[in-house]
Amino acid sequence: MFNDIGALELVTIVVLAILVFGPDKLPKVIQDVTGFIRKVRAFSDSAKQDIRSELGPEFKDFEFEDLNPKTFIRKQLTENEDLNEIRTSFDLRKELNDVTDAVNNPQTDAAPASPSGAATGADLLKKPAAPASEQRARFDADAT
Repeated sequence: MFNDIGALELVTIVVLAILVFGPDKLPKVIQDVTGFIRKVRAFSDSAKQDIRSELGPEFKDFEFEDLNPKTFIRKQLTENEDLNEIRTSFDLRKELNDVTDAVNNPQTDAAPASPSGAATGADLLKKPAAPASEQRARFDADAT
């Protein structure tokens, strides 16, 4: 609950408590506060037990912390086997490196160079030439 309180904040709280309540009343105030916290915890535990008993045996493993949206999403993402398989099979760095290599090096090792010295691989930066009129596919203008 108070995991993010540092030493300086704790010392400041103690000094303020001594100034507000005085050294004589401070032990009694601390006892009253701890007793109140114990009562609130006992009340919330009994309320949780009542709710679990009212829900029935099918909810015996129900945890109220699962109602927190962050916890629910984290639980669903870590327990779903399909998502774990997808997460482990997909390597974004490898995919990006493959695409970068394909763009930077259009000529593959298997493709021989043309006699004029031009690369035979597809140049991804240039527009492809329009096919000749006899190679164009015929289509119905009304159908498209």
